[in-house]
Order: sequence, then structure tokens, then C-alpha cells
Amino acid sequence: MHQKIDTIDKSEYQQVVDLWESSVRATHNFLKEEDIQYFKPLILNTYLDAVELRCIRNNEKKIIGFLGVAEQNLEMLFIDPEYRGKKIGKNLLNYSITNLNVTKVDVNEQNEQAVGFYKYCGFEVIDRSELDSTGKPYPILHMELKK
Repeated sequence: MHQKIDTIDKSEYQQVVDLWESSVRATHNFLKEEDIQYFKPLILNTYLDAVELRCIRNNEKKIIGFLGVAEQNLEMLFIDPEYRGKKIGKNLLNYSITNLNVTKVDVNEQNEQAVGFYKYCGFEVIDRSELDSTGKPYPILHMELKK
């Protein structure tokens, strides 16, 4: 599958949120249902506009992975569960490092797959917060690209 990095139009935000939700349900088994419902409108109405978005689409032009970057920080990276393990996350991450100057990422400590993925891709943990950015009790690992 050809993996071209593309931009995301505001008209596609609902599709992005749907992908986010399916990805989170596949990987964030520590989140409660109420947390997922809490974050959905925030992502749709606030978070997506606050980042530079890029995606990879399948042959039918459907978004199958996306990322969001702000101030050299990878704020979001989510892959359609059906497409995990196909280098989509790695391609998006490499693009963000090369083209969007990403050097940092914050990861839910309980999302061990993601923590392992970022370590594998050259990031190291430099700090830890007990609470996430919304004050919820989900510890966050602050990671930085090794020099």
C-alpha cells in the first residue's frame, strides 16, 4: 500500500474523531467509557484546530492514520485498528520528525504499546506527570527524541 502523507480538511474532522475513538478503544483499555465520551467533543471542537494535522489514507481515500503536532510536540498519533502493524504510525512519526520538527511526545504510561513504540523509534522518557493535561488520574510520560 502506497503511504502518501496528506492534509486533513475541517470537513473530515468527524471521520478523524471516529478513527480516534476506534483506535482508543483498541489500545487504551485503561480509559473509562465516560472518559472517551468526555474527550470526543473536545477533540472535535478544540484539539483538532490546535494542531497541524497530517494523515495517511487507504486506496478509497479513507483516513487510516493521523497525527497532530503543535510546537514540536506530537500531540496525537492514532491508527485505525484494522491497519495497525503496517508501518503507518512509523511513517507518520518519521514524517513529523523530518517535516514538522517533532522532538517531544507525551504518552499515557498505561498505553504500554505506545510507550514501547516511541522508545523503539528513538524517544526516551525525561519526565512523568501523575495526572493528564485535563487533571484526570492517567499518568503521562514526557518523552524526547534522543539527540
